[in-house]
Amino acid sequence: MTRFEGTGDYVATDDLRVAVNAAIALERPLLVKGEPGTGKTELARQVAAALGVPILEWAVKSTTRAQQGLYEYDAISRLRDGQLGDERVHDIANYIRRGRLWQAFEAEQRVVLLIDEIDKADIEFPNDLLQELDRMEFHVYETGETVRARHRPIVIITSNNEKELPDAFLRRCFFHYIRFPDAETLRRIVEVHHPGLKPALLTAALQQFFALRDQPGLKKKPSTSEMLDWLKLLLAEDLSPEDLRHDGANALPRLHGALLKNEQDVHLFERPAFMARRD
Repeated sequence: MTRFEGTGDYVATDDLRVAVNAAIALERPLLVKGEPGTGKTELARQVAAALGVPILEWAVKSTTRAQQGLYEYDAISRLRDGQLGDERVHDIANYIRRGRLWQAFEAEQRVVLLIDEIDKADIEFPNDLLQELDRMEFHVYETGETVRARHRPIVIITSNNEKELPDAFLRRCFFHYIRFPDAETLRRIVEVHHPGLKPALLTAALQQFFALRDQPGLKKKPSTSEMLDWLKLLLAEDLSPEDLRHDGANALPRLHGALLKNEQDVHLFERPAFMARRD
């Protein structure tokens, strides 16, 4: 049986590896939730890389319809070609655009199919895919054909929890929530992206980062990806652990724009600094 054991470019915790392999064994979609920036999308890419299979990515937007994942019939182009006397109009298949599910179903080998940020779409979007993901087939009404999966794809679905997903959809998925990494796991992630970082600088950066995330009243906690961006800036500026230390007169972290992404959170750290300076 195909198993995912992680890659050198992605730190997968034990429970995440168990979830991926359970979904593969059950032949169920893996629904992955977690804070933005915790590596949900990247997980699908790394599963494909580890298993040596292609990946097809379907990025869902607020305007995306489930039908687009199957196919779309371009009636306007056919009408235009008919008016111009194009011979292509006699074969309706020329005007069928194949979606990501169709591409995954007809692939010559098993693929990873990523349905990214499914919670962005309309609430009916997940329900509209139930039958296709269950039976691994769908009907093309315009041509009368039935498209069946040659090889059942490994389906990974991500959600940022912006809206609740229907119970009927959830029942058909294997669920995993990616928790925010603890300090030791975050160290391992940093080592992958910034190998050889000086331990003293990493320790100081992690202490400040977790202190910032634990700040009461923070509207948006910085994510793993933002932590990596911040470290990249610290290295580019050649800052030392001493440069990261702050007193009451300077509560904002150095290069805080990589970590704090709205004015409310910036003011949260500016107020104590202002009070300290006034005292």
